[in-house]
Amino acid sequence: MVNIGQINRLEVVKQVDFGVYLDAEDLGTILLPKRYVPANCALGTWLDVFVYFDSEDCLIATTLTPTVSVGECAYLKVKQVNNVGAFMDWGLLKDLLVPFAEQHKPFEEGRSYVVTAYRDTYTDRILASSKLNRHLSETAHHFQANEPVDLIVFGRSDMGYKAVINHRHIGLIFRDAAFKPLSYGQALQGYIKGLRPDGKIDLSLQLPAGLARPELTRQILDYMQAHGGVSLLSDKSPPELIYETFNVSKANYKKALGALLKQQKIVMEPGQIRLR
Repeated sequence: MVNIGQINRLEVVKQVDFGVYLDAEDLGTILLPKRYVPANCALGTWLDVFVYFDSEDCLIATTLTPTVSVGECAYLKVKQVNNVGAFMDWGLLKDLLVPFAEQHKPFEEGRSYVVTAYRDTYTDRILASSKLNRHLSETAHHFQANEPVDLIVFGRSDMGYKAVINHRHIGLIFRDAAFKPLSYGQALQGYIKGLRPDGKIDLSLQLPAGLARPELTRQILDYMQAHGGVSLLSDKSPPELIYETFNVSKANYKKALGALLKQQKIVMEPGQIRLR
């Protein structure tokens, strides 16, 4: 089955002067224009292509990989706004349309927004929406506590930061769990903190200290060995530098240093630590 708006592996079945045609099963054949045909392409070659609609609403293929596929979310920039809606740059010749009805607030040209790409049930076109609550679920029951997930920050509330989880769900990072400022559109790894009785999803930027510490102490030792047995990231270093290097809060970092001190594997010195 060929999935429109996604990457598909299709076979070359016909060669013409302006490109090649690919077998799209029940959709017939789809043109891959000459500019995208790789060298040494022949009949029977299988190619990974993105299938979408061109400016004339005909199915077409490309070997370019767009920034977002159907069923995914991304932080995209608006190239143009007209009487139809906002057109966003997703890396293809035809821009991605966000209709006015799918904008959580009026989009402005040159600004970027978090959107999800989807197939419209009425027109069958590939569109995008920043009204994420319409397309993503705010509840789940299959996640496990401490499970790693991919996040995209898309909003703030009095309680904390709203984030897209694995392109499919919406969760909340409470303010006390966000030990560093987060920005709109920021992509980062996080963890499932827990599921509420109503199925809503709470998130964390790091594992609980007890679970994270063994891995963190190993990372600290590996980092020091790679830097001549010395690290300038001490217990007095700015939280931002610690997070940038080890993806943990300063509090968890200090606890890991304490564990290494207790194991007599490091020595603390003014402004640095070194291996014993």
